[in-house]
Amino acid sequence: MKAVHLYEEIEIPQGINVNIEGMKIKVKGPKGEIEKDFSHISGIEIRKEDNKIVVETTFADRRKKAQFYSIIAHIENMFTGVTKGYRYYLKIIYTHFPVTVKVSGNEVQIQNLIGEKNIRRAKIMTGVKVNVKGEDIIVEGQDIEKVGQTAANIELASKITGYDRRVFADGIYIYKKEVIGSEQTD
Repeated sequence: MKAVHLYEEIEIPQGINVNIEGMKIKVKGPKGEIEKDFSHISGIEIRKEDNKIVVETTFADRRKKAQFYSIIAHIENMFTGVTKGYRYYLKIIYTHFPVTVKVSGNEVQIQNLIGEKNIRRAKIMTGVKVNVKGEDIIVEGQDIEKVGQTAANIELASKITGYDRRVFADGIYIYKKEVIGSEQTD
């Protein structure tokens, strides 16, 4: 069944500047700037009214409803990103051969994974910082998609094929995701 009218107002937080041109949204905040293009989605209107972003559509079927709420989630993630930022933690796991991980330019280099001589490389997306501290890798940035993609690139680069994953658990795995500034103090 189609929803006749979907209307959502998103309050713009203090200290954030939003610029909307058609279906392109640019959000500026204290931590940086994020720009997203939603022009591939038709039938949904995005506009700025006073201190709110209005997302509106009519006669939304199941697919359009999903797109509608996805746009809202993206905008809220953009607000969180430019005010606080995102952080992913990855753990380096090895059993016999010590794995060496280092950041070189815009890539992460993984050496000696299960004794391999070749260097595995993972791309770091623009605007993302990667730090290696002991057996932890910390990925930080403003755009949740770029932070998540960088963490996934690192995890995928360390994936071992041709071996039983239950026995050969060597690799780099995401173990924690958080919004910067909302972490618990122990």
